[in-house]
Amino acid sequence: MNHMNVEFTDYADTSYRLAEQKAAQYFASLYMQVMEKTYVPALTKDIQLWKRNHVRHHKWLSFFSRGRRKPDTRDYHRYIGWLNYTGKLDDYLDRSVSYIYMRDLGKALDSPDTQTRIQHVVADIKKHLIHSTAAKRGDQPEYMSLAGFYRWAQKEGIETAAIWVIDKLKNVSSHIPKEMNAEQSQRKLIKIIVGVVLHVIEEMDDETAPAERARRLDEAIRLGFSYGLTYPFIDDLLDSQVLTAHEKEQYSRMIRTALLTGFVPEISGWAGNNMDFIQYVHSELRDAFEYIKGLQRPETQKTFFEQSYVFFHSQDMDRAKDLSNANYTNEELYIPIILKSSSSRLIVRSVISAPKDEGFDDRTFFYGIYNQLADDFADIFDDRRDGAVTPYTYYLKYHKQRSDLINPYELYWTVISNLIHNVYQSDIKTREVILDRAINGLKRCKERLGNEKYNEIMEIFASGNPEFHRLIGQMVRKAEDVDFFDKLLRDQMNTFLKNDQREKEDFQDTIKTVRDQINNLLQIPKNTGSPPMKEPLIDSANYSLEGDGKRIRPILTWVMGVNEYGLNASAIAPLLRSLEYMHTASLIFDDLPSQDNASTRRGRPTLHQVHNSATAELTGLFLIQKAINEQASLDQFDAKIVLSLMQYSAGKAEDMCMGQAMDLHSKGKALTLEQLNMMCFYKTGVAFEASLVMPAILAQVNEPEIAALKKFAYHAGIAFQIKDDLLDLEGDLLVLGKPARQDTQNNSSTFVSILGQEGARKEMWEHYCLAMEALKEVPRNIAFLKHLLNYMVSRER
Repeated sequence: MNHMNVEFTDYADTSYRLAEQKAAQYFASLYMQVMEKTYVPALTKDIQLWKRNHVRHHKWLSFFSRGRRKPDTRDYHRYIGWLNYTGKLDDYLDRSVSYIYMRDLGKALDSPDTQTRIQHVVADIKKHLIHSTAAKRGDQPEYMSLAGFYRWAQKEGIETAAIWVIDKLKNVSSHIPKEMNAEQSQRKLIKIIVGVVLHVIEEMDDETAPAERARRLDEAIRLGFSYGLTYPFIDDLLDSQVLTAHEKEQYSRMIRTALLTGFVPEISGWAGNNMDFIQYVHSELRDAFEYIKGLQRPETQKTFFEQSYVFFHSQDMDRAKDLSNANYTNEELYIPIILKSSSSRLIVRSVISAPKDEGFDDRTFFYGIYNQLADDFADIFDDRRDGAVTPYTYYLKYHKQRSDLINPYELYWTVISNLIHNVYQSDIKTREVILDRAINGLKRCKERLGNEKYNEIMEIFASGNPEFHRLIGQMVRKAEDVDFFDKLLRDQMNTFLKNDQREKEDFQDTIKTVRDQINNLLQIPKNTGSPPMKEPLIDSANYSLEGDGKRIRPILTWVMGVNEYGLNASAIAPLLRSLEYMHTASLIFDDLPSQDNASTRRGRPTLHQVHNSATAELTGLFLIQKAINEQASLDQFDAKIVLSLMQYSAGKAEDMCMGQAMDLHSKGKALTLEQLNMMCFYKTGVAFEASLVMPAILAQVNEPEIAALKKFAYHAGIAFQIKDDLLDLEGDLLVLGKPARQDTQNNSSTFVSILGQEGARKEMWEHYCLAMEALKEVPRNIAFLKHLLNYMVSRER
């Protein structure tokens, strides 16, 4: 590695200068085309041909055909259904997949082999869309869910990588500072992972053995995450105001050192409020860097470091620009953009150690600036607000006093003309896809900004060549069939992440608020005239109830009863108390020396440790009787319904006793997975089921919905227990509130002891998926249950 150290340090500046020279030559060519306006006649002819398939004259009778009107794209399933119904779905997917092959995979669309691959992908996507649209109308697309992703991973045999990246994404999301856009960071990171996976899939064929395919996809997910981590923790972090100017300089120096030497330097001389955050980021990026480096072949390692350095250095130069500086040359504005926009995609192939492909390298190099100019145009007002220097913000500020500045909007169309005619040799399919994308981008921009803002910027940027820009304006207003699937996915992802975050916050607020309310309900009062011997039992019961319990069961009952079924909160208060009394009693019995012999519960000594086993046993019996008494106090409901509820509750209490008995008899024995599932459901799952079903009984919900809730509870309960088993192995006493490794000491059969740690994780996610699938059978969208399940499998206590 010392040789590599010297080599990369020596060649880094040379590599950048060579890349800069290539970018300068490309820019000089574009500059000449802008000056000579050669793009205008070329693109005018292209658009006249293109519009034949996109501008139609509708007959007036068509306006009365309401059933065929285009739905809002935000209604995902209805929109896909409409595309299929009108016969537009094939073309829609063809241009979308073609664009991905051209932009992300660097393919030439005139290649017969590429066209064959595209048609296969289109057919697969269409089949999936039609099936999912018919089966899941109104739901979020399956690919947006953790369950959908894990099911795909199971099909490919890469569950371990899927679980790893789910945990990693959750961890990163929880560490994004509030000054940064967590949703955007997540979306970028996921996009990079998907991009790397697509590259790897494209490198394989039908002859690839399943085991090899699984190995490469596993690597692709980890590589995608490792590379994608640079976006939130380098690009976005350095663009944000999280770090001070001094910290940014120090941080950039560390990154530069890693790229020049091949080693991540240790943190030194860092102090201040951001220390903990930087330590976390440093640890994650170091692991990511080492993982990528470790998979590089000797012949690709040099390329990887060179391209990474070009990417980082060009970004650093671009980031250092100040909008108040009126003296930047066109070359200073555009050459770093050409470098960073192309190298960001070129790195992907070196990350996966793909073989050298000159055609890919050239096409990707010339294509990058097109995407960057399109993105910068869409973000022009946000960038101006943030004081960021982009070709558009700079031109907006200085175009009146700097006649030498290139109009970036003109350069954008010049790049498009150059791509169509010089890079892709006037290929008809390429022309179609690029113009589709360009017009779609302007349509989306106009819709997002509104007519007033859009027209405001167009008056500046489209002021020259009025006839050409009038034609563009007509296409923006009139052209049809220019939508793209990846944009639909992006919009859906943005909506999903925003809704998910809002639902998560609502979930957390509900947990906190309702938990506080329930805690205030639980204390058992000492009534005047109570027998003296009853008071110690009440004290013991209250001691157990006062612990730091999660109160999941009564919270779940409150949410279902009040929020979903519209029951009165005060009317079901006795039911909430009964559930927690019954649950606390079960914990007291579980902790006894004759059973689990636990010393700590809910962060405090167990009841038999504070008093003795006899007192603990009597207290448990006392709480069970109090629970029955509370259920009998549900006096605002019909007596027959309350009686039905009590019968159901008694049956579930019997099941819990059976589950604990099974647990005691299994100590020292090797259970089968089927036996463990049964024991686990009786011990844990029945309590979740009761929390869901008892409010449903009071609300007189129909039987099919109750059956779906029972199925959800079964799988959620097992997933919860598996997580408990994993926490018993991995957890910390201070976080758990009870001793870790209790199962090992008690010689108990657990999911970990039967399946191993990795097998237990897979089984947990299997039951997670089955629980989520059961929720789809419930005729109401209960976001709380989705987030409760997410909490169950991701909790730390």
